Amino acid sequence: MSDRELIDQLLDDRTYHIEFNGHLTNHSKHAVVALAGLGVPAPRIKAYYENYAKLTTYGFGLEPPKPDQVTITEENWRAHLGQRSSFWSYTAFFEGRVQELGLDEVVRRYVPVLLPGWAGAFTHATIHLGWALEYGSRWMAIEGLAYMAFTYVDCHPERIVDRYEEATPIDSLLRVAGAWDERRAELKQSVAELIADTSPVDNGRIHPELLRSGLQFRIARTLDAGPALIRPAEAWAADEAAPVGWEELYYAATLLYLARPGDFILLHLITSLYAVEHLCAVLPDEQRQFAVRCFWTGLLGIVFSGGDFPERDKLAALHELFADARDTAPDAYLEQDWRQTVARAVLEEEEHNPKLVHALRQVWQRGDHRSLYRVAAAQFTTTPELPPTFDAPPAD
Repeated sequence: MSDRELIDQLLDDRTYHIEFNGHLTNHSKHAVVALAGLGVPAPRIKAYYENYAKLTTYGFGLEPPKPDQVTITEENWRAHLGQRSSFWSYTAFFEGRVQELGLDEVVRRYVPVLLPGWAGAFTHATIHLGWALEYGSRWMAIEGLAYMAFTYVDCHPERIVDRYEEATPIDSLLRVAGAWDERRAELKQSVAELIADTSPVDNGRIHPELLRSGLQFRIARTLDAGPALIRPAEAWAADEAAPVGWEELYYAATLLYLARPGDFILLHLITSLYAVEHLCAVLPDEQRQFAVRCFWTGLLGIVFSGGDFPERDKLAALHELFADARDTAPDAYLEQDWRQTVARAVLEEEEHNPKLVHALRQVWQRGDHRSLYRVAAAQFTTTPELPPTFDAPPAD
């Protein structure tokens, strides 16, 4: 069996549920794609996959498929978005659609409906689909579509009302950071009051399992409330006919990560942007700016949900440091530096680190060798401690 055949076999595996211990995402296939992208031999990837299934970094093993509660059809698939039910029926539904229409057409038809919910499962559903499309795994992509439906959390892009004539995402980032600097105490209190209000769980707008999660509830609650700073549409994302500035988006997301290097939450903004870019490669042109607006709204909600934002002065100083910084050292030095970062990432049990390295190395290679990406790729994260809410069993 060739390396590609063995990796395809891993990505086609249906042994395990998409989540475990309630809402925790099964990241095993994300790791397979990342490790393959970093050049790890397939038998070693298989060993990682099998070890992860036995014991994840959270201290739990993966679980078998869960029974479906309803049968998903063309008529009812929208009605069950975000209900965290019938994942395998969703996969059967999307698999049938793919057999009939082809994967690209299914993405074009269904993903625009799913995009406002892209932050569900703390962005992991979108990562599952986008990284599957990058690698070319049909079954993993079907899982990703089902998972996006299963965990849909609306970021409410329809609430965007204000307009800012900002040229780039970094301009927007600096504006938002400045607003937080001016109103930090007020905004922290506002977020704290939002998180303390669990009424959206009681009335069904937020699934109760997310309350157990803590982090996912904070994100869902912040997006559900839509504080004023989340709502604006910037000029760079408003023109549906304009090409998407992926380089500028990666630069802003990576600068945000370098403001708090190793931050587990901010890391996801990079790996999920990488997924959204691969989704957009399949979407029609007129849908790509909508995807970017959803991403930016979700990004702000994710960061705001922690009740804080990096200081503008720090972001501006990092921007000054890295805006024009390009790697012009001898090729041998840069190759060695990346080789060491990749080797470190491959040794990590925490699979978010090889994902970070794979995504940023791709962005660094294809562009102008911006130093920012190489520096950020070496800033690894650690698995966070589970909150006390995990003392309670997961919701069915």
